[in-house]
Amino acid sequence: MKAQPFLPSILIISVLFVLTTGTLSADTFKLSDPVAANIASSQTTLDDQTDVAVTIYNNDRALVRDRRKIKLLPGEGTLQFMDVAATIKPETVSLRSMNDPGALKIFEQNYEYDLMSPDKLMEKYVGRSVTLVNKNTELSFFEQPAKLLSVNNGPIYEMEGKIYLGHPGVVVLPEIPEALIAKPTLVWLLGNNGTDHEVEATYLASGIGWRADYVLTVDKDEKSLDLEGWVTLNNQSGATYNNAQLKLVAGEVNIAESEPVIHRKMMAMDMALAGAPPMMEEEAFSEYHLYTLQRRTTIKEKQTKQVSLLSGKDVKINKKYEFRGNMSFYSSRVDAQKNQNADVFLVFQNTEENGLGVPLPAGIMRVYQPDSSGMLQFSGEDRIQHTPRNEEIRLVLGKAFDVVGDRVQRDQSHLGLNTYESEFELSIRNRKEEAIQVDVVEPMPGGDWKILKESHPHTKKDARTAIFTVDVPADGETVVSYRVRVTY
Repeated sequence: MKAQPFLPSILIISVLFVLTTGTLSADTFKLSDPVAANIASSQTTLDDQTDVAVTIYNNDRALVRDRRKIKLLPGEGTLQFMDVAATIKPETVSLRSMNDPGALKIFEQNYEYDLMSPDKLMEKYVGRSVTLVNKNTELSFFEQPAKLLSVNNGPIYEMEGKIYLGHPGVVVLPEIPEALIAKPTLVWLLGNNGTDHEVEATYLASGIGWRADYVLTVDKDEKSLDLEGWVTLNNQSGATYNNAQLKLVAGEVNIAESEPVIHRKMMAMDMALAGAPPMMEEEAFSEYHLYTLQRRTTIKEKQTKQVSLLSGKDVKINKKYEFRGNMSFYSSRVDAQKNQNADVFLVFQNTEENGLGVPLPAGIMRVYQPDSSGMLQFSGEDRIQHTPRNEEIRLVLGKAFDVVGDRVQRDQSHLGLNTYESEFELSIRNRKEEAIQVDVVEPMPGGDWKILKESHPHTKKDARTAIFTVDVPADGETVVSYRVRVTY
């Protein structure tokens, strides 16, 4: 049938092949090595998986151990290990047979990640023959062989000596171009003396991380709290880990950075909350701490998931108020500070006697307190670093609305070469209905300093800090004064 003229149109690309199993068949995957192209080829997918374990680190790294049962023909052959992370670190890959380790010998290993897409398929066929199928209902159906000349800013075809821009139908390709695959795949060239194997592939991948989040519920009298720790997992690695053994490493593991092999943007995110405790089991591991989930869990691709980490009940706390002065220039006069709000801290000990006593991974602690009706309200949050057991946790909650103070310099004098005396008065006012205790924190200069007189005893916290701890009555005021001599 004689070809009818083609009308310029927007190209609709369709590749007429069907992947009935969701994986590539052996003859659609071709090694770039022509010597290896004719040897036996086997493939394995998630359908063959017997176990998977994921250990996730703090610094965007995860160690994946993927076990599968496979059958291999004796002699040399290739194994295509599919359904792996798209963010895999190829230099970290290893493979071993669990049941017959002496039977497998690895000659080569490759990571193939040139994935199929309509654009890439068309690019591979520039300069080659394709078939154009007309789907325009206004024209009779026909097929027309053509040569694809270019895909820059749209396809250009040559047909019977004429050049056509675009095509109102579909493009049929005779086969999948060499080296294009449907999903990231590990490929090994193996020497095999056995047949049935349970193999384990191990590799590091990026794009999967975790963080700790804590919910602290303070009781009404502000004397104790309950603590719930959660692990938030974020999987953007390009793979799903079904029914996985999950371990988390808390600590700063050193990584020698290198250029990434592949970078993929993962935009979608799901949210799933895991069930209640049992808590993760914690153990010391090298210079870090390892947390093991006591049940298996599935970590889906492009998913954020939370699982229970730990809990603490009836943890005794102290609420502290701190009025902190800024660094004074004791060699000169300074302006008064008026109506400065005190900082509020929540302090507790991470000890077994206090209902905790476990290493706490770095994360954000969010504090909730009941109002007069018993409804919980958010009252502040702070980030903690990795905190060993038997250490103090000190959280900044914010500024105290009803606790304010003034700081006034009452006197300043120059006594001689680099020696000065200054006198300060601090008025702390508590407009709450209950008495409180306030730490007045006074920064001191870098030189030698000595407090000559004081209204309240001070504690020398360090070489540059003096602290006055004072009681302030309900709806009352306490005045702190001191005179200091400084030699620079």
